[in-house]
Amino acid sequence: MTITAAADGSALGNPGPNGWAWYIDDDNWGAGGSPHGTNNQGELQAVLELLKATAGSDEKLHIWCDSRYVIDSVTKWMPGWKRRGWRKSDGGPVLNRDLLEGIDEAMRGRNVEFSWVKGHAGDDLNEAADERANAAAKAYQQKQEPQRGPGFTRGGGATASAPARESTKAPEPLAPAASTPPASASPLWAEASDLLDGLDAPAAEPITLQLALTGEEHARLRDRAEAQGVSIEQALRRLI
Repeated sequence: MTITAAADGSALGNPGPNGWAWYIDDDNWGAGGSPHGTNNQGELQAVLELLKATAGSDEKLHIWCDSRYVIDSVTKWMPGWKRRGWRKSDGGPVLNRDLLEGIDEAMRGRNVEFSWVKGHAGDDLNEAADERANAAAKAYQQKQEPQRGPGFTRGGGATASAPARESTKAPEPLAPAASTPPASASPLWAEASDLLDGLDAPAAEPITLQLALTGEEHARLRDRAEAQGVSIEQALRRLI
């Protein structure tokens, strides 16, 4: 059986008061935050806290996220970052390294899979996690203690294998996350995303390009830019 949970983050001002939350069902969820942080930090913290809360279970953990930054960081970019001593391909430091290292450690020896689900689209699990993360951020904004939830009450072993609450929509499946690269991997090996990360070849002649992006596309581009520590324009240039 599989534990299925949504993890989400929120930041008022980005950066500003932020919150995180993970949600399995009404009896199994957790939330928290900080007076100051980014949305990406909240997203990562939600995943880390979920991994910690379910550490006593030997069941597979399926995490649904609406942040491609989180999923790509853990499933695509992290092996390359680790090989380079937590440096990006351009030599710059990896942002949110402490949270990423915590996630990497918490996943070791566990069967963890990530799937992307569109945010604010009516998905039950995602909406529940988003609501609690946003409430936690608002609590810190008002200098109040957030509702932290009951935590993971199923316990370990067979109890944790009870069927998870189903959502109204199926997420986009992704390959299971690997906390470490294969032992046979060559030091020169890189994911395709690693090849794009840090690539910024100038054009022979400057060209003015205008693009119309949806809100979701702009958010994904912003997350990628923050992950790489560059401006949105630079992140778009690297993709091109």
